[in-house]
Amino acid sequence: MIDRLAVRLANLTGWRRRFLWLVSGAVAVLALPPFFFLPALPIAFAVLLWSLDGVKCNKGALSAGWWFGTGHFAAGFYWVSHAFLVEPEIYGWMIPFVLLGLGGGLAIFPMVAVWASWWLTREIIGRAVMLAALWAVGEFLRGHLMTGFPWNLLAHVWAVDPAPMQFASIIGVYGLSVITGLFATLPATFVAGRAGRLTAFAGIMIAVLLWGGGALRLALVGPADAEAAVSEDLPVVQVVQPNIPQREKWVPELQDQHFAKLLRLSRRPADMAPARRRIVIWPETAATFFVEAQPVRRLQMASVLGPGDILVTGAPRTYPRDTDEFKVWNAVQVLDSTGEIVASFDKFHLVPFGEYVPFRNWIPIPKLTAGRTDFSFGPGPQTLDIAGLPSFSPLICYEVIFPGAVIDDANQPDWLLNVTNDGWFGKSAGPYQHLAAARFRSVEEGRPMVRAAYTGVSAMYDAYGRELATLPLSGEGVMVHPLSGVYNHTTVYYLWRDILFYGIVTFLAVLVLGYSGFFKSLKAAV
Repeated sequence: MIDRLAVRLANLTGWRRRFLWLVSGAVAVLALPPFFFLPALPIAFAVLLWSLDGVKCNKGALSAGWWFGTGHFAAGFYWVSHAFLVEPEIYGWMIPFVLLGLGGGLAIFPMVAVWASWWLTREIIGRAVMLAALWAVGEFLRGHLMTGFPWNLLAHVWAVDPAPMQFASIIGVYGLSVITGLFATLPATFVAGRAGRLTAFAGIMIAVLLWGGGALRLALVGPADAEAAVSEDLPVVQVVQPNIPQREKWVPELQDQHFAKLLRLSRRPADMAPARRRIVIWPETAATFFVEAQPVRRLQMASVLGPGDILVTGAPRTYPRDTDEFKVWNAVQVLDSTGEIVASFDKFHLVPFGEYVPFRNWIPIPKLTAGRTDFSFGPGPQTLDIAGLPSFSPLICYEVIFPGAVIDDANQPDWLLNVTNDGWFGKSAGPYQHLAAARFRSVEEGRPMVRAAYTGVSAMYDAYGRELATLPLSGEGVMVHPLSGVYNHTTVYYLWRDILFYGIVTFLAVLVLGYSGFFKSLKAAV
């Protein structure tokens, strides 16, 4: 039955075949957050690989990859349209162009991967392995070229549970994407006789091994919240999630009301000891004013703090008004209990068209965020050291999605902080996809992660990516939990970064090309 289905798919032509590729690419999204329907990956890639057997020319292989990629990215990034509906009278007309441009533009990476795997191999086993390797290479390039966009990587399907995520501490998320690619493609080889059935079984076993190996590692290090029960010396993190709709956030008449809500949610919990130090965290641009220019409001913010407490808030930052050049940064600022700003951090990885307009002289459209001035770029990852408290690396919004680019190697932090405003994306898949990417950074770097999101999802993970506390999407509330720290460790990925990823891809490519006789054919041709 499966063999007959594979033959029928290979015999499709014309619009039916293109439509099949488009739909199968979209189906693969069901394996990603928040759905986590893992069988969707091998199903979608089986359809792609079986139909490739009917492709007879380069144009057909390129078409297969492009249509599959367009369906995958258009479905995976549908939530981007929500950002343009915050002010639909200004930006609504752009939605079709953005979705088509984003889906079709990013589809170039799978297009090349599918074409190369088709061109380099002649049978389905080698093609499946090659596609897994090249798909991950495409993800790596997508994460680095033109400012990078490593969102919805194949490896993110394992954020359903901390156990299979553990291998990212060794090979990183890109390396785990290679393994995930094999999980996605190898079951399609079932149609290739006895060898194919063994290969398909190996693909299924990948999920078992990832879960089993990760679960063993977590069992060896002990429960996630063990330290909270035994230590009263740890500072407490108090994350404030105000859940103010993006449409209302910058309305001048509502500013005082929003500020009062933030202060109310920042008060010390009644059941907390007065001497326990707190790190109160507000999300990205929760302070909708220049904190350094508002001494009265700084004192109001300090009024909710006790001695030794600090308040960390996202806020716009600027030079004093009397300077020659006016610049604005999307910043994190830290206040002590006297209302003084004791540390600042400027976002260094800005969102194109969201926080600045590339080639502004040629593209006459405004950025999505408030204000007409583009944000300026910060210098890069930075560790903030506050007296008496564990140091941390702040990451604003989607800075957290970039593997290997979240800490200052010269001054390593004790924990990672991600402040974000996912209110742009409503009740969609976007906030959950962002959360999954952030969670992987804790596993890769061996550091706990605290995430403060304006409308959710706020969360706290230990150094192994295990959830310690969370606040749901579109809910107002406060998340209080001792800061994890005793499980901090130096990971293989931190030491080697993506070297193992390069090695895995090279090994698979050489293995497949040798198995398929490519090198002999090349030598004969030369």
